[in-house]
Amino acid sequence: METEEPPRVGLLLREWRRRRKLSQLDLALRADSSTRHLSCVETGRARPSREMVLRLAEHLEVPLRDRNGLLLAAGYAPAYRESPLDSERMAMVRSAVRAMLAGHEPYPAAAIDRIWNIVDRNDAMSLLLGTVPPHLTESGGNVMRLILHPEGLASQCLNFAQVRAHALGRLRHQADTTGHRDLRELYEEVSAYPAPPDLDADPGPVDPTGIVVPLRIRTPLGDMAFFSTIATFGAPADVTLSELAVESFFPMDEQTDTLLRALAAMRPEGQ
Repeated sequence: METEEPPRVGLLLREWRRRRKLSQLDLALRADSSTRHLSCVETGRARPSREMVLRLAEHLEVPLRDRNGLLLAAGYAPAYRESPLDSERMAMVRSAVRAMLAGHEPYPAAAIDRIWNIVDRNDAMSLLLGTVPPHLTESGGNVMRLILHPEGLASQCLNFAQVRAHALGRLRHQADTTGHRDLRELYEEVSAYPAPPDLDADPGPVDPTGIVVPLRIRTPLGDMAFFSTIATFGAPADVTLSELAVESFFPMDEQTDTLLRALAAMRPEGQ
């Protein structure tokens, strides 16, 4: 006897639950439901309400883009809009991002999307990207490619093996927790890049006295060391906004701070 496949929403919810390493009991308790009902939803014996789909997605920490996908799979309209960043609706967001980037001068900062494409940056970023070939900075560039490509910052990075291990681990974790194919494809691409010649491929042991993985760059003006933070928007209700982040670089030592401030003072106004 042929059996019908469970509705796609049930399969997707089960996939997200397993990705989050939760049992049906764990999720049912968090979502104020029962394991019996959750089992029926996953196997297709029950159709979840729109509210149930959204509640389960929230407790599974499903990204807004994928919450819309879950709703569509269950036969409902998407709940979240996806507005182009250059649209009138996102004018306030663009203004806030520009204020964050400008306010971080003389230190580098860039706004990035969910697959690490740079959508905006401040003037100080030119210090890091000034020697990178144009084909890596077209349309803003991609952070992972800029860091790991042999013609990018890899050739200037003094601790490339350590930075590479951290960047790939971060990207792999993001791909695994979201299941997004484009992130997996980006990981496969950048992880296959060859290391620049004469660089140690062994990241070595983690420094127990350190608190962050630094980015150490050789520049024509001297060696610089940075650490970075990533800021996201709170309580986003738009897909684009939920996937937007600002990565800000800070100097790790006095020499880097002095060089950055000197360069800012030398830079002509408006450049």
